[in-house]
Amino acid sequence: MLQKLFYIFVKVAVLFLLGLNVRRKELLPADGPAIIVANHNSHLDTMVLMALMPLSKLKDIKPVAAADYFFASPAKAWLSERVLGIIPVERGAKGKAADKAADPLEGCYRALGEGKVLILFPEGSRGEPETMTDLKKGVSYLTERFPDAPVVPVFTHGLGKALPKGSFLLVPFFCDIFVGEPITWAGDRNRFMSALQDRFKKLSTEKTFAPWE
Repeated sequence: MLQKLFYIFVKVAVLFLLGLNVRRKELLPADGPAIIVANHNSHLDTMVLMALMPLSKLKDIKPVAAADYFFASPAKAWLSERVLGIIPVERGAKGKAADKAADPLEGCYRALGEGKVLILFPEGSRGEPETMTDLKKGVSYLTERFPDAPVVPVFTHGLGKALPKGSFLLVPFFCDIFVGEPITWAGDRNRFMSALQDRFKKLSTEKTFAPWE
């Protein structure tokens, strides 16, 4: 209930404070197992992507985020788990990831096996607005394990300006959300990552919406 109330608030905030132009929203997965992957410029990214999903599906949407940041304190851990529904992933050689017997993606495998929809950011961390860095290969391990799960790329323009990195002040801004055609496991890790990179590149070159046009 707390999670649903929070995202009702987020939906209202997104609708009234941001001008969202969403293209091909119908391509977002209604059911899992599925994976939504997006460029990462702002803490708004996860909120906006979840706000695009029906509230009735909220319990099945699971953001994936860095454990060392979102679970760094008891308060953050409670908020991340109980309200945001985050699946934590250890980065580098910290925590459980230092144990070679432990797979840092185990929580993601389990969620996909339960028919959840994951939201993750294959760049790994927030970058400069509208500029993508190299993609990490973690998503390819997920789709290799679940080859029938569609991977839906989403490219966002403007969210990094609406809530810049390091800022806590939301700036009303027109934002574009481009949803791409889903891709699935290609049988080869490099080929899959190349296809995903090409799909993001194509989405990033789409014409953005100008409110005065």
